[in-house]
Amino acid sequence: MKVRRGIGYLWILPAIMLLLVFVYYPIVENFRLSLYKWNAFQPEPKFVGLSNYERVFADEVFYTSIFNNVGYAVISVIFQVGIALVLAAVLEGVVAPRLRGLLRTIYFIPATISITIIGLLFRKIYEGEGLFNAFLGLFGIESAHAWLGETSTAIWSVIAMSQWQNLGYTTMLFVVAIQRIPREYYDAAAVDGAGPVRTFFSVTVPLVREMTTLLMIVTISGAFLVFNEIMATTQGSPGNSSQVLGTWLYQSAFKNDDMGYAAVVAVVIFAITFTAALLQLGYGRLRRVEL
Repeated sequence: MKVRRGIGYLWILPAIMLLLVFVYYPIVENFRLSLYKWNAFQPEPKFVGLSNYERVFADEVFYTSIFNNVGYAVISVIFQVGIALVLAAVLEGVVAPRLRGLLRTIYFIPATISITIIGLLFRKIYEGEGLFNAFLGLFGIESAHAWLGETSTAIWSVIAMSQWQNLGYTTMLFVVAIQRIPREYYDAAAVDGAGPVRTFFSVTVPLVREMTTLLMIVTISGAFLVFNEIMATTQGSPGNSSQVLGTWLYQSAFKNDDMGYAAVVAVVIFAITFTAALLQLGYGRLRRVEL
């Protein structure tokens, strides 16, 4: 038995080595480098202790970035988890079977499009003379806003674009989870006289809890790791109003050449996403025990 166990460890050794080299070592090294002041043209990093952390936590742009990430996370959870689950339940329980395939395809198409293409598309849509303002005009709302060019609307416009792209993907994952629920549960609910809403909350929601937990983790982590959406549209402008932690890290490292500061931003991103994942996993495990 010990020999077999040793052989098993030998088989997973390459995977462990890859994790150590490409995941855990960079995390530890980033923590170390956050204690130094250094740039690409500096021969030797200079140890400054917690000075970089003091600079970060006194920076207004840093707090703007966190606020934007939190807003991104909250709205993403509402749409990509909550509304996606409702939409999946409607697709599987209300829509006629002959239409389901067509609607699934329509909802999923945005997720297959490159974020660069979507960014260019929505930059046109959000222009002063773009389609969004024309759409508002149909309801008597006259608007000439350049939605990506104003500090009060830039980040929210990007968040809306992101929901449009990703809603169909998470909906399809919920569709798969709902399809795995045994039909007997729905038949029993119908026999007991439960309507669609009661069936949704009493049958569907509890039995897709694992998928819900997974998507909560992925969605919240993704909201704090978001980068491409901002770079393809606003690049953090105007006036840093649409900066998120990922783009502020990039700008600090590769534009401002302040690697120690950027390392601290990376530490903050890691701490937030790691904590969020632990909380979600703990909550999911607790709910399974209660059931």
